[in-house]
Amino acid sequence: MKSWKYLLMTTMVGSALALAACGDDSDTETTEETPTEETAGETGTETETPAAEEAAIEGSVSGDGSSTVAPITEALVEEYAGVQGKVQVTVGVSGTGGGFEKFIAGETDFSNASRPIKDEEKAALADAGIDFTEFQLANDGLTVVVSQENDWVEDLTVEDLKKLWIEDGTTKKWSDINPEWPAEEVVFYSPGTDSGTYDYFDEVILDGEDLAKSATLSEDDNVLVQGVQADKNAIAFFGYAYYLANQDTLKAVKIGGVEPNNETIESGEYSPLSRPLFVYAKNSALSENPAFYDFMKYTLENAGEMAEAVGYVSLPAEKYEEGLSTLEGLK
Repeated sequence: MKSWKYLLMTTMVGSALALAACGDDSDTETTEETPTEETAGETGTETETPAAEEAAIEGSVSGDGSSTVAPITEALVEEYAGVQGKVQVTVGVSGTGGGFEKFIAGETDFSNASRPIKDEEKAALADAGIDFTEFQLANDGLTVVVSQENDWVEDLTVEDLKKLWIEDGTTKKWSDINPEWPAEEVVFYSPGTDSGTYDYFDEVILDGEDLAKSATLSEDDNVLVQGVQADKNAIAFFGYAYYLANQDTLKAVKIGGVEPNNETIESGEYSPLSRPLFVYAKNSALSENPAFYDFMKYTLENAGEMAEAVGYVSLPAEKYEEGLSTLEGLK
């Protein structure tokens, strides 16, 4: 699942994220003392210890969770490796719900989520003695897509989405939405039930009703992308970044006349499918594992730029500053 890399390469300019690991460039004071073998160079002056070496951190960090958040985190992990090469960060993609299961079991330091944590998940964490902190990383517009070969669907209302996606015992056809559209059976692709994207769609579109039983479900958004690419009668929904990475073969459907883009997602005009993206961090790991604290600090310092690079919408700068202030208090 590396489709984000191609978009990342075209949108990042000069890898401006190689920030703060370079240290202080100021000259070292010279002294009149005779240098020792450890400090003497060929010229007889003290040898500087590079600040980057002094700041080097070793350790491991583990996370899991949302496939929607994964492009941001995977890109951050790759960039972070150039700053702290001795820190091993591993990130799984089990979906938001699956990620929380591992977080509750104490298997991970952080959990990516494309929806807020549920009350029952909070209770399970409390029972397990795990304190956590929520950090928002970016905003997303859950995007409804059809194939570029679909030349009839341009715009759907929320009621149209309900009629299409809610199971009612009938075979859904495009002509059920508009009699001028083909009398062809609709082919559905959906994130799996462990996905926060599914949960969000369930909340704002399905209203707790069953999803169309004929739908193909997958926790891997690329499976959904490929399904729609291959069938002009297919429809799917997933994070905005996956649409952008495949916009040559997919068409984003307007919802109530509003298309998903950075402006409509940030403003909330793209409603009700605009949503926040989160990472949940284990407090004890932040205080006990310097590698994890450093990775989270790097994440919050760079999440805005990286979110935009992979196709999501960054938060206002002050939101990241608030996150960094909260993080500092957990050290």
